[in-house]
Amino acid sequence: MARMPEQEQEFRPAGTVAAQAERPGLLERDEFRLAGLTLIVKLAVLAFGVFGVTVIAGQTLGPGLRGLLELWNHWDGPHYLDLAVLGYRATDPGVHLIDGYQRAFPGDLPLYIVFFPLFPWLVGAVNSILREPLVSAFLVSGVASLFVAPLLYRLVRADEGRRVALLAAWFLLIFPTAYFLHIGYTESLFLALVLGSFLAARSDRWWLAGVLGGLAALTRVNGLVLIPALAADAWLTWDADPDHRIRAEWLAIGLVAVGFAGYLALNLAVYGDAFAFLTIQREHWYKELAPPWQGINGVIHFITDSPQPIDAIKYGWFELAFIVLGLAGTVVAAIRFRPSWFVWMAGNWLLFTSTSFVLSVPRYCLTLFPLFAWFGLLGRRPAVAVALSLVSVGLLGYFISEFAVGRWAF
Repeated sequence: MARMPEQEQEFRPAGTVAAQAERPGLLERDEFRLAGLTLIVKLAVLAFGVFGVTVIAGQTLGPGLRGLLELWNHWDGPHYLDLAVLGYRATDPGVHLIDGYQRAFPGDLPLYIVFFPLFPWLVGAVNSILREPLVSAFLVSGVASLFVAPLLYRLVRADEGRRVALLAAWFLLIFPTAYFLHIGYTESLFLALVLGSFLAARSDRWWLAGVLGGLAALTRVNGLVLIPALAADAWLTWDADPDHRIRAEWLAIGLVAVGFAGYLALNLAVYGDAFAFLTIQREHWYKELAPPWQGINGVIHFITDSPQPIDAIKYGWFELAFIVLGLAGTVVAAIRFRPSWFVWMAGNWLLFTSTSFVLSVPRYCLTLFPLFAWFGLLGRRPAVAVALSLVSVGLLGYFISEFAVGRWAF
């Protein structure tokens, strides 16, 4: 059972004057500063990507803004752009160039149903105005990224105080895979929605929590973990109420399932099968549900059997290290933080590892926000804060340079 934080008295029945007064308002000074720090980190990330390509790898950039952004259009990025331009289809149009947009993998569009729709839908909406898919993807993720650190700060501060909250936001922004917050991936949008949902529940705004949670479940499958996590916060509210009243607004948690149902409806509309994504995930992406020990065992075998040392490091050691980090953070969350945070950590860790082919755990760990609260607690000692920062920034720089030149970096 998680320790009940001292600030637990902040949970009060809805409708009381105290509960209304505790609801946070617009951005505060610290949060504005964190948004500014996000911009600084974003520029540093993009600049270091250019440095990695031009100086370290000796490659030449393409012309203009598109040339700068193309450095980051690797792996899943082109898939999201195809969905933004063409939408979800069971058959591919088979053309390479569409209205000036050059596709990276013509013919593969029917496979992309495994990517949840909110991010490509938003990119498509922006692209309908800009007519620049890649710029549109960066704009959507960039705007969302400005909310992530302030929301994390506000959420952590409610339980752990200002200093730990500021450190948590700092460690999030310099996490080794934090570059995914700034490029055409779902991480910034998903994390902003998840943090917003937790914060809304924390401030007793359950319908807002449910709406944001539903949008998160329309962005990534692990948004479903919000159902038990928000239920844990509802239980805390119930337990703090002397009358133990059941409140109708807790039904809003079900909106998370509605968001996922929207994704199933998309599968049904495109393929005539609400669970078509499972078949495609298994047959093309070679991933299906499996016990976590099976997936972890596969990572260990990759370390021992890989003929190339660099592959053993990238696909083995890094994956295993972040699996261990996520597990350690889950244990800490169970002991130190709110039950809902533990549920979020445990549910996500199980999703990451309960697959026949474990991959991209370092990127997935970016959404495990209690990790950064833990780092914030550790960082109260200046020497620890400096050590953690140096290790994190060093790995961040290495992963940026790898990703920017087109090599696998989660």
